[in-house]
Amino acid sequence: MPDSRTSHDPSHRLSHIPVSILDLAPITAGSTATESLSNSLDLARHAEEWGYHRYWLAEHHGMPGIASSATSVVIGHIAGGTKKIRVGSGGIMLPNHAPLVIAEQFGTLESLYPGRIDLGLGRAPIDLGLGRAPGSDPLTSHALRRGPGSDGQDFPERLSELRNYFQPVSGSSMRVRAIPGEGLHIPIWLLGSSGFSAQLSAQLGLPFAFASHFAPDYLLPALDLYRTHFRPSEELAKPYAMIGVNVIVADTDAEARRLATSQIQQFLNLIRRRTAQLSPPVDQLDWTPQEQALVERQLSYSAIGSPETVRNRLEHLLAETEADEIIVAAQVYDHQARLRSYELLSELFGGNRSL
Repeated sequence: MPDSRTSHDPSHRLSHIPVSILDLAPITAGSTATESLSNSLDLARHAEEWGYHRYWLAEHHGMPGIASSATSVVIGHIAGGTKKIRVGSGGIMLPNHAPLVIAEQFGTLESLYPGRIDLGLGRAPIDLGLGRAPGSDPLTSHALRRGPGSDGQDFPERLSELRNYFQPVSGSSMRVRAIPGEGLHIPIWLLGSSGFSAQLSAQLGLPFAFASHFAPDYLLPALDLYRTHFRPSEELAKPYAMIGVNVIVADTDAEARRLATSQIQQFLNLIRRRTAQLSPPVDQLDWTPQEQALVERQLSYSAIGSPETVRNRLEHLLAETEADEIIVAAQVYDHQARLRSYELLSELFGGNRSL
């Protein structure tokens, strides 16, 4: 379970909290999913050496630039190629799947890699103000065999069903059983960008992760709601909140800002209803003032620049949110530059002290 030793400590500093990675398994322009997944494993192995706490992958469908649609399979790929780092989902969209299937998949992962698997669950893709993100459209929902009413409104019931599959069975009960899964302890996180997930996490005494790396508007109210209404549970004695931050570190501010244009182009494609692989960085962005304002608002929880610039920005965000952990995303086109960014960040938080 998460370590809540840092909760509500206003003296947070980067060297005092766990730092984790959210990998979207980017498929870069001209490359393939095979290359993407190989790069993800390479990054995970380096992340383990550099002391990152956990390595999560996200479920997205129908996006040419993301290779982690079969999230449980990719988690197995990463966990099988590493030794210590925690590996999990950030997250699995529970309305897309039967709870029994998720219980069996993560029960299998936990059986293969005991004590290293996290199950982060989301309710629905984030609404960016221009409609739902790709992968959540009616055609995709139908292809996933989501029936009427599976829009996330029944998320608490699905979550309860899923958690029950992990409970041990006594006697000769004939109820539906998840094997592997039954009797295993797999930490469950709730992920979101609204008060709904914050409130449910608090009610159930579960750790909470907020998608502030691309939907920051409700972050501070959600954290306050979660902490105010938190009920201790067998899973967690105190609130434990993780925030998402886009982090790109390079030797200079200018170099980091240029690397970040790949992520900006990806986000522009998203709001323009286009799908594409992750583009190389550019010297000049082609966007309207309205698009620039929207992108800068949605990506405001970012730390991009030289090591000193990033340190100052992250320490400001930690002081503002009192987060217990940060999970960083870096949509960088060049794999070596992405590795270098995470290596420089690891030097800021103190190397391998997390493992």
